[in-house]
Amino acid sequence: MLHFQVGSEGRDEGPLARLLRIVVSPVALLVAIVLRQVDVVHINTSLNQRAYWRDLAYLFVARLMRARVIYQVHGGKLPQEFFRGRPLLTRFLKWTLSLPDLVVVLAQVELNAYGRFVPDQELTLLPNGIDPRPFEEVPVVRSSEKDPLRLVYIGRIAREKGLYEALQGMRMAVEQGVDAHLVIAGEGPERERLGQYAQALGIAPRVRFVGAVFGAEKVGTFSRADVMLLPSYAEGLPYALLESMAAGIPVIATPVGAIPDVVVHRTHGHLVPIRDGRAIADSLIALAGDREQLSWMSRACRLRVAAAYSIERVAGQLAVRYARLARGLVMAERKG
Repeated sequence: MLHFQVGSEGRDEGPLARLLRIVVSPVALLVAIVLRQVDVVHINTSLNQRAYWRDLAYLFVARLMRARVIYQVHGGKLPQEFFRGRPLLTRFLKWTLSLPDLVVVLAQVELNAYGRFVPDQELTLLPNGIDPRPFEEVPVVRSSEKDPLRLVYIGRIAREKGLYEALQGMRMAVEQGVDAHLVIAGEGPERERLGQYAQALGIAPRVRFVGAVFGAEKVGTFSRADVMLLPSYAEGLPYALLESMAAGIPVIATPVGAIPDVVVHRTHGHLVPIRDGRAIADSLIALAGDREQLSWMSRACRLRVAAAYSIERVAGQLAVRYARLARGLVMAERKG
């Protein structure tokens, strides 16, 4: 197994170094395929403008070298929406999506959409997976109605994550007598403005920004929470959601991307409409007033992730597909 990094994550590079990497990287992949005699190339991408155009080069290189290709789409727009109103680009997208041997998506809604868009392509639904073991030490949520409702958000601080609506909902719930406190763990472009918004709403003393958290610090953050907020406008299958549920933290989330595949309303938390602070407030009021249900949801969340979203389960499903593609390549070479 060779990990070939194509993105900028973890790299310390300037604009010139980034440009050089983008130009040289496809050639480096070609060399790696030849020297390592690679049978299967697994491309992790997303249907957004930056990732799609960048990763086309790696798809073309893999096909040129006659490697089998798994093209895994981690969210982004549905294919019907990606080049809406531009028929030539839409046809080009259909052609590029026909090149991989297998297209993998995260959510049922995506599987249905891709099935309509490229009906002759082989598709499969394969969700993200996590290692739930680090989160097993987080205790099941147990609190009384006399205790504050402890909320947490972990992720990028951006407008599309629905954090402004989360603060609106929190303020409305507080006005109805809910003693709620929110920890926001992460960084992003809206950090300063979101703090100012909390101040304008009069709930700044109840909102704490702690920066990005990882490892044991993330586990500790979950251990001090009762509910996870994730009212995003769009998602694929967020790891923060799976980690929260693995820690036994029920969620208030929007039914976007693969989230409805994971979260059953009123079993693992609440699903609320996009951009609806009032619905978030109603959920906070309901959960704050029924801590027994919250504790029951906590257990259900942990069981849900362990049963269907463990890394071992996902790895096993991928291994079957790798073996099938590699075997098909060998048989094709023998016939040739």
